[in-house]
Amino acid sequence: MSLIGKFASVGGATMASRVLGFVREAMIAAFLGAGPVADAFYAAFRFPNLFRRLFAEGAFNAAFVPLFAREIEGGGQAAARKFAEQVLSVLMLSLFVLSAVAMIFMPFLVGTIIAPKFAADPEKFELTVLLARIMFPYLAAMSLVAMLAGILNSLRRYFLAALAPVLLNVVLITGLVAAGYLSLSSPDIGKVLGWSVTLSGILQLGLLVWAVKREGFTLGLVRPRLTPAVKRLLWLALPAAVTGGITQINLLVGQIIASAESGAIAIINYADRLNQLPLGVIGIAIGVVLLPELARALQAGDMKEAQYLQNRSLEFGLAITIPAAVGLAVMPAPIIALVFERGAFTRETTLVTSSVLAAFAIGLPAFVLTKIFTPVFYAREDMRTPLWASALSVVINIAGSLILFPRIGVMGLAVATSLAGWISALFLGQQLSSRDLFRPAAATLRRIGLIVIGAALMGGLLWWAEATFRYWLLDASLLVRLGSVLVTIAAAAVLYFGFAFATGALDRAEFVRLLKRRRKP
Repeated sequence: MSLIGKFASVGGATMASRVLGFVREAMIAAFLGAGPVADAFYAAFRFPNLFRRLFAEGAFNAAFVPLFAREIEGGGQAAARKFAEQVLSVLMLSLFVLSAVAMIFMPFLVGTIIAPKFAADPEKFELTVLLARIMFPYLAAMSLVAMLAGILNSLRRYFLAALAPVLLNVVLITGLVAAGYLSLSSPDIGKVLGWSVTLSGILQLGLLVWAVKREGFTLGLVRPRLTPAVKRLLWLALPAAVTGGITQINLLVGQIIASAESGAIAIINYADRLNQLPLGVIGIAIGVVLLPELARALQAGDMKEAQYLQNRSLEFGLAITIPAAVGLAVMPAPIIALVFERGAFTRETTLVTSSVLAAFAIGLPAFVLTKIFTPVFYAREDMRTPLWASALSVVINIAGSLILFPRIGVMGLAVATSLAGWISALFLGQQLSSRDLFRPAAATLRRIGLIVIGAALMGGLLWWAEATFRYWLLDASLLVRLGSVLVTIAAAAVLYFGFAFATGALDRAEFVRLLKRRRKP
């Protein structure tokens, strides 16, 4: 399978998860709006996500995948299995201790880290503590999922690992349907959501255990020991954990500041859900595929392949992300209204959420660039350069949030996040260039320039459409708005992709091969 085909495989699975995520968020918005239970749920869910990304997906995979790839290239699957079993035992012990401590001290953690401003509302505070305790086992399950996904990705089996998050949305949607059928109160709906999150983590773990066994890679439990291989993993994971921690500190700082304004945390999450669609489908797909592919190319000493991987990732990532960012920035209100505006989610909430989404969209290409640049360092076992980039990002984000939030409200947090993302991406790009690790080929730079022009033309069309057909896009009946938004997006896509294929910004032959390959099965 070609590199673009691998991106498409992971992106397709991620797209399924994101689409169901929209359904989930639309249902939460209808049931809870931007009220206190929604604030409590999103604040509580942020905490296990913080540690999941800190100890699992970010730091763990960044350190584990290159070392696992080295074991496969050097000693075959037997050596890789022994290394994985050693890591699994240490990981499980660490997760047990962390989970026990966090659940015992959860009231302190909520009052000092998660949402200190909630202390002014005792009911909201107690619900946040309860939901955080209910959902914290999700951390343990997803940390093990991250390890198994790293094994599958290193074996070049990408699809099931990318598909697993679909289960989170399926279980949450099922829980919401049941809650609506039983006419539960808002706090009880929050509890249903919490238990659904934990159940989904168990189901995802079961799926990937089966997937790894299917590859003939059964793992046994051994006595936890800090072997030289595990120590090397921890040594590499520490700066990656700090890097991931700094990124999550950015989000937590925004949440702490936003907790002073009722509904702000929920609004940020609703806007970020739409922003995460292109970031998840493209950015995560590239990150998932690029790190193991690049690590194996470097271990084999194939520098030509490494440069090819980096150039194609840059072209593919920006070809999809730049027009997506333009679309979300130019026409956010009709999209927000179509997806969320019903029940407790009012027009006023739509307008505020739209401004936040537009601000997030400005930084979207930067976050995808970071997803492309960071694996280049991790594949070379350089964990410290991304750490410095993240440190710079958090300083900008905190300063920007503190300055902008009192002046322009919740939108200021999104502006600060986007600014920090661009500074981090530019720093990483400068480091790659100065060390001669990666410089985009002339053909890649030409294609990026054409992508920007095509996205600008598309943005002009969207701006004209919203100004001319505002009633049909924003105020008509649901079916009329759905048709109008879809037609507008389709017209914009035809303009952009027509320009891109005509000018060579996108490779028509690669696209045709991908379509044929996907139809053939």
